[in-house]
Amino acid sequence: MSKTKAILFALLAAVFYAINVPLSKLLLRSVAPTAMAAFLYLGAGLGIGIMSLINKSGRESSERISKSDLPYVIGMIVLDIAAPILLMLGISRGSSANASLLGNFEIVATTVIALAVFKEAVSKRLWLAIALITLSSLLLSFEGADSFKFSYGSLFVLLAAVCWGFENNCTRMISSKSTYEIVILKGIFSGLGSLGIAFIIGEAMPGAAHIAMALLLGFVAYGLSIFLYVRAQSALGAARTSAYYAAAPFVGAFLSFIMLNERLSWLYLAALAVMIAGSLIVAADTLARKHAHPHRHTLTHTHDGTTHTHTVTHTHEHDHYLTDKKHGHRHTSAELSRCSEAIHP
Repeated sequence: MSKTKAILFALLAAVFYAINVPLSKLLLRSVAPTAMAAFLYLGAGLGIGIMSLINKSGRESSERISKSDLPYVIGMIVLDIAAPILLMLGISRGSSANASLLGNFEIVATTVIALAVFKEAVSKRLWLAIALITLSSLLLSFEGADSFKFSYGSLFVLLAAVCWGFENNCTRMISSKSTYEIVILKGIFSGLGSLGIAFIIGEAMPGAAHIAMALLLGFVAYGLSIFLYVRAQSALGAARTSAYYAAAPFVGAFLSFIMLNERLSWLYLAALAVMIAGSLIVAADTLARKHAHPHRHTLTHTHDGTTHTHTVTHTHEHDHYLTDKKHGHRHTSAELSRCSEAIHP
């Protein structure tokens, strides 16, 4: 996949996911948080499963998940059970716009984990962006201008972002495999896991209409979003894909104000400014192109008259009177063609 196409996929994944928070906030009036998380993921798995049946050629052309991938698959599913439940709890207890922007903390979690666990390179610019996004997340974690009481809704959203940071890196390790298979596994098993928890804790099941709406939202906001994200991740890497995905919180916050009439506080506006600065730095770092290009070197060196003698690996012709003596001279090796990697800001 070309880099341009991968970037487009990452941005579309962000837009599809952005509708999740405000619409989930509306549905949470009638659907309990854990059940909501379950139906969102089940909608993703079922929807992408139908897509895979329609597009058999695309499904069969990809490498299937193998036994060696099992640890990453299990990690991905477990984290995908925890993350959406935490997010729904956060949305139900706090502002939808705050929850949307706090989703950007996933960049921090994904990047730090990619560096610490999976050894992806992190630039100085990305560290600055991480600092700004973290600062913005702290500002958004307090309840408002009149009270600096910590918001438990924000805490749940931040915990969800950390879970998804780990999950992104687990998915990165299998992103070259069948995207259909990855999303179906995510959706069905994570959804069933959440549904099991909902039954265990005694949550009431919603009516058929609300289940259908949650499944449809899950297909678009989770299924299509994950599908495009995984495709982008296979070409861009976990840290850089999450950078483009940073557009999602801003779209989500904008939709929250339009759909839910949430008012703006000075603390929110300050956090928004800091978050935008961090996201712009992330975008600038992402656009730093990494590429390989061929180039040639001509190696020239001089041997002095005391150290150089002929060996099997270093031979050349001389006048007959020098061949048995130590001597000095300058000569040029054959040109060497190499392919090296350069990073351009």
